[in-house]
Amino acid sequence: MTEDAERLLIIDDDEQFCFVMARAMRRRGFEVTTATTEEEALASVRQAPPHMATLDLKLEHSSGLKLLPELLALAPDCRVVVLTGYSSIATAVEAIKLGAVNYLCKPADADEILASLERDTGDPDIDIADSPPSINRVTWEHIQKVLQEHDGNISATARALGMHRRTLQRKLQKRPVRH
Repeated sequence: MTEDAERLLIIDDDEQFCFVMARAMRRRGFEVTTATTEEEALASVRQAPPHMATLDLKLEHSSGLKLLPELLALAPDCRVVVLTGYSSIATAVEAIKLGAVNYLCKPADADEILASLERDTGDPDIDIADSPPSINRVTWEHIQKVLQEHDGNISATARALGMHRRTLQRKLQKRPVRH
């Protein structure tokens, strides 16, 4: 590892993902640190501000969207990509508004993540879907939007959607449906 190697912080509550991604990024010349909790991430940033970071949207006891502003306050030049297995338009928009440079759906490999960290401009040639999203996908997106409006509060979101809290919790535990 050279002294001028770029520091990359991987923040994800999945320890196996952290291990695999850290190994892949080290092979690409990065100095890598991992964190599985919000506290570990903030301590790591205070000790050695990273040049780049990947941030899981759904941490075990927190939200990557809540951690993102704190991370950027401590390391304003850090380029952050938000990764998630629970993608929605609402969270993608908020991640970008809060300072992320990109938002990727899992599974994403090291090359995709690296490309998204290094890209400075949008891609006007990105593929546009041939058909509108399914009703199940639209429902998922709407739930995510209302959840975001209520700062992740399940009870308030359930009231706003007119459904029982447990029903909403069951829906949120399922993976989002594809388009």
